[in-house]
Order: sequence, then structure tokens, then C-alpha cells
Amino acid sequence: MKFFLIAGEPSGDQLGAALMAGLRELVPDAQFVGIGGEAMTAQGLQSLFPMQELSVMGIWEVLPKYRQLKRRIAETAARVAAESPAALIGIDSPDFCLRVARAARAQRPGLRVVHYIAPSVWAWRPGRALKMAQVVDHVLAILPFEPPLMQAAGMTCDFVGHPIATAPVAGPDEAALFRAGHGIAPESPVVLCLPGSRGGEVGRLLHRFGQALSDLRHYVPDMRVVLPTVPGVAGQVRQETANWPVRPLVVEDAEGKRAAFAAADLALAASGTVSLDLAANRVPMVIGYDMAPLSRMLVGMLLKTDTVTLVNLVSDTRVVPEFLGRDCQPGPMAQALLRLLDDPAARQAQLDAMDLTMDRLGKGGEAPGLRAARSVLGAVTGPR
Repeated sequence: MKFFLIAGEPSGDQLGAALMAGLRELVPDAQFVGIGGEAMTAQGLQSLFPMQELSVMGIWEVLPKYRQLKRRIAETAARVAAESPAALIGIDSPDFCLRVARAARAQRPGLRVVHYIAPSVWAWRPGRALKMAQVVDHVLAILPFEPPLMQAAGMTCDFVGHPIATAPVAGPDEAALFRAGHGIAPESPVVLCLPGSRGGEVGRLLHRFGQALSDLRHYVPDMRVVLPTVPGVAGQVRQETANWPVRPLVVEDAEGKRAAFAAADLALAASGTVSLDLAANRVPMVIGYDMAPLSRMLVGMLLKTDTVTLVNLVSDTRVVPEFLGRDCQPGPMAQALLRLLDDPAARQAQLDAMDLTMDRLGKGGEAPGLRAARSVLGAVTGPR
């Protein structure tokens, strides 16, 4: 049985690799073609071209590469039609994957199309699911409240678990070694500063986060700030924090970041999936986020929920404080952080919501990659 997979981002590459491993466990002679990165290549995929060609975001980033991307869409669709796979599986990267699916189906009308990760129609653009249903048969959802939304648009959909549910986390020994290695006393509160992984996010948020942490230090003078980041913005982070009154410890390597999360008592974080990383490590958090004025206005018009924090959404609570748009101000964020340190009830409410979130995302259950594989096979050949 042959599958054609497309991933365009490192996170999609990891999902694709786990799915391939699951498919091979259920169908030992499974074959894979498509587009992916190192993780999928390690599972036996021969990528048609480097996945990095698809890792572009935003209008201004896409425009210079539009002709090349359009050519790649046509090439990929033609290859899908020629391979005649049991299913075309797009993994996130909907702008590319759905265009390929549409073009491939025009050449091979009976093609089965699966998409891994549902679009965020629960937050905005509910019409996107209806448009997606024109070319997608089946969706693999990683959030438990998404299947009814996809089904209402005309697609079948299974919740297959979130990868965070089985991701490794550091333990108490690693946390203690992290503190000792950086001269942090066992009793000193460790506060994570997480301003995002893109340059624009860092530029908008880091100064405000720094001021909030400076305000917090007036009440908690022995606290230490740790700033986990990624190589792409590490230089910007170090430059912009060089003169902070509360100088952060910047951590780039994966092991160091895992240990930092385990050692943390509190976090001030940008909105995004990092809230689930914090939940997995049971780190109480305050969320802050802002964007460019025009984007802020458009999102404000389109947003369909009263919260954007996944812990709040999955646990069906509103215990994680959010400071979004114009409300993303240092003073209120500092007070919210202080409350989490001083108020045991507020802290416990978050811990309870985090535990519920992880349970609902599949912690302790079958690995998401294997669940996803069962779902794909069920959509293509019937239940297994």
C-alpha cells in the first residue's frame, strides 16, 4: 500500500514521521513518497525536493517565491496522479497541500485525500472548513473539540491525540541539575520568559515582557528569569535583553530548554502552542500577545472565541490570564504573575486545568502516530 505525504514545516515533519512509523506497524509493506524533512526521510521517505522550499509564511515572504511554489504545486500534483497512492496525506501547510490536492484530484478524480491537523476554524474563518471539504475526505484532528466542526463541513474526522501528550519532559533530577549548573538557589523562583520564535513576535513582545518581569522583581527580588529561544532569533534576544535590569539566562539547546521548563515555577508566554508545553510541565502561566495594528484589527473582527489559549480551550476553563492586543501591558501582566506566586488557589486552578488538558490530549493513551495511522487506514480501507 502506497501513501503520498506532504509536510512543509519541521513540526509537520515530526508528525509525518510518527504517522509513517504507525502505518508501517499496521501495514509492514507500506510505501511512502512525497515531501518531507529529516525525520520523514529517516522513516524511508525520498523527498521530491527539499521541504525547506515550502517553509515560508506571510504575504511578503511568499511573493518572491510565488512562481517557484506554483511550479512545485503542479509538479507535485502530477507526481501524485502518477503514483496513484491509497491516499494523499497533507500535514499542516494547508496553502500548499490543499492546492496540490485540488490539482491532483482534477487529474485523478477518485483520489482519497486526508489532512493532518484541522484548520483553526474554532478561532476564526469558519468558512475555511467548507472550502477544505471540497478537496479533503478525512481529517486527523489533534484537539478533541475539532471533529464535530469538521464533520459539520462534510468531512469525516477523528481526534488522534496531540503529540505533546507523549513528548518527553525532564524530571526533578534534571531540574535540580539545571538550577545547580546556573547557580540558581533551590528556593529562588524561576520565571520563564517566552516571547515567541519569530523575529516580529520578539520585536513586539520582548520589551513589554521585560518591563513586566522588572516590575515583578520589585516583589520577588530573588527570582531568576530564563529565556528559552531558538537559533533564528537568539541573537536578537541577546541584543534586546543586554540592558534589562533583570538579565535573563538565554537557553537555546533542546536539553537545556527541557530542563528549564522542569525547573520553572512560573511563565510569561506569547500565545501559541507553548501553552501546551507549559501544561505538560505543570508551569502556571500568564499569556501576552500583540500584533501589528492592521493585523490586530482584522483578528479582532474575525475572532470567534473569548480565549486563544489552548489550555483554556481544551480544559473548558478560563483560568489562564490573557493580555491580548492593547491589553498586553507590563503592569497588569506583572500583577497576574504575582498573583500566581501569592495565591495558592489561583495556582492550583491552573494546575488542575493543565492536568485535565493533558488527559484530554491523550496522555497515557496510544501514541498519536499509531492512532493517526489507524484513522488513515480506517478512512481508506475500513476499520482496523
